[in-house]
This record gives sequence, C-alpha cells and structure tokens, in this order.
Amino acid sequence: MKRTRTVIVLTTIVVLFAAALFYLWKKNQEDPIKYTSELPSEQTIVVKTVATGSIVPKEEILIKPNISGVIEEVYIEAGEYIKSGDLIAKIRVIPNVSSLTSAKNSISSNQTALETAQINLTTQQANYDRQKALFEKGVISANDFEGINNTYLQTKQSVEQAKINLMSSKQNYDIIKTGTTSGLGNIAQTLVRATISGMVLDVPVKEGNQVIEANNFNEGTSIASLADINKMIFEGKVDESEVGKIKEGLPLEITIGAIEDKKFDAVLDYIAPKGVAENGAIQFEIKGSLKSIDSTFIRAGLSANASIILEKAEKVLAIREALVQYDPETKKPFVEVEVGDQKF
Repeated sequence: MKRTRTVIVLTTIVVLFAAALFYLWKKNQEDPIKYTSELPSEQTIVVKTVATGSIVPKEEILIKPNISGVIEEVYIEAGEYIKSGDLIAKIRVIPNVSSLTSAKNSISSNQTALETAQINLTTQQANYDRQKALFEKGVISANDFEGINNTYLQTKQSVEQAKINLMSSKQNYDIIKTGTTSGLGNIAQTLVRATISGMVLDVPVKEGNQVIEANNFNEGTSIASLADINKMIFEGKVDESEVGKIKEGLPLEITIGAIEDKKFDAVLDYIAPKGVAENGAIQFEIKGSLKSIDSTFIRAGLSANASIILEKAEKVLAIREALVQYDPETKKPFVEVEVGDQKF
C-alpha cells in the first residue's frame, strides 16, 4: 500500500515537472512583446463646441403693394438678379363701391365749393373796384380800403384752395378706380418695384392672385422676397450647457452639408439673451456673419453646422489622446516614457 502511494506521488511530480518544462519551452518559442513608441509632434489643438442651424440672408426684404387689387402681370422669377427700381409686378385695381361713391361725392362737394368761391370772388371784385375808385378820390380812408383789400385777397385765396381741393378729389377718385392718376408717372401705385438690389428668393404670387395693401391693420400680401446673397449669416441654436462658454466675437467654422469638402470662416455676432424651450431643453439662438464666400454659390436655407472655436493653440508639442493613461486610484493622467530599449 505504501509502495503504491509512493509510485503515485512520484508519477505526479514527474508529470508536473514535464508540464512545467513543456510550458517553458513553449514560451521560449513565442516572439517577445515589442512596444511601439511615438514622438510628440507639432500640432494645432482646438477646443470647440458645435451648433446646428442654417444659412440665411443677413437681410431679407419682403416686397408688398401699397394698393389692393389683382396681380395682372409678374415680371420676375425666383433666382433672378434685379436692381433697385426694377419692375416686379403690375396690379389691376378692383374699385371698392363704397370708396368710389364717397370719392364721387367729394368731387361734387368740392365742385360746389369752387363755384360758391367764384361767385364770392365776383362780388368782392366788384366791391373792390368801387372802393378803390372812392379811395383814389379821397372819399374813404386808407384804413377802410385796406380792410376791403384784405377781404378781396382772402376771397381770391379761397378760390385757389377750392381748385386744389377739386383737383385732389378727382385724383383720389382716379386712384381708387384705376390705382393711378395723371402726374404720378413712374410712381404709379399699380406698378410694384424693387426697393433693393439683389436676388429674388421667392415669388409667392401668380397672375390672378388677389393682394392686400400694407397698412396699420394688415401687414399686406408679400409679392416677392429679395436679398443680397453676398451677405449671408449662420443662424442656429446652442444648448444652455454650452451658452456660458461662448461670447460674441469668437471665430466660427461653418460646414454646409450640401457643399462637401469646404469650410467657411465666420464670426459670432449675436447670442440671444433669452432661451427658448425645445424638446425639454433650453436653446439659445446665435448668429454669425460669413466672412468671404469667394465664388461659391450658397443657397438660402441650407442646413449647416458651426464649430465655435473656444480655444486654439498653434504649433505646440502634442501626442495622441490614446497614449494618455489614467491612474486607477488618483485618476490623474500620465504617459509612459521610454528610458531604454523596451524599458518604460
């Protein structure tokens, strides 16, 4: 029994020894681990945050009529370049019956007033002539004649004013009926003209559409929208967690999805003082002016991202972030430095 135990123990020792020898032999056959190292290089390091938004014109002008009516002709199309004063559309006026009747009554009233003033002038003219003859003969005093002369001049002035009122009422009648009148020339209200030079972004009306004039109670119908596409801005939003990191004057790097492999420089001009709740988060509007677009045609409304550069360091020694390690206890970052051949 003892002999059997001894044999088993010795056999176990021999097997373990053989296994150890085999393991060591196997390890010797493996290639040794070689660690690669990298040298720090001169780089530009940028700390930035990203805002999403779109490219829009700095100023978009809506052209609206100053008289209500129906679009008779449209002379422009979206995408055209036009100059200030160019004809955009022509409006055919559909008279308002009540306004037309009121204008007719005004003409009749002013016509009657003119006739009355002319009768008074005839009477005053005869009286003036008689009194003048008496004054020249010394029958009446200079003071009395001066009063008669003033009355005569006032009567003449009343006639002139009555003529002006009659002409004004006739012009008003013509404007209500046709939208224009003699003497207006190029400023006829039925002709809608461009107020700025630029590109036509949109023409939301067609021939036959009714349009309403802009006034104190109605903003009016937009006939066209114009903008200078050489002055474009980025308009976007940033989260409340980022708004405290940015300030006006910071550089922006604009990337437009529809224009590949090209970036545009801009400057942050505006940060909204008040945020707006969107999808459970507070968003702040920002705006940035594009510096130079060169020959690139950027369409209004294109989606874009703006990288807001918070900090920038140029020509500094740096390594890849993957080479940085963190102490498991202190969480402090460190890197291993090679002090000899494969020794760190």
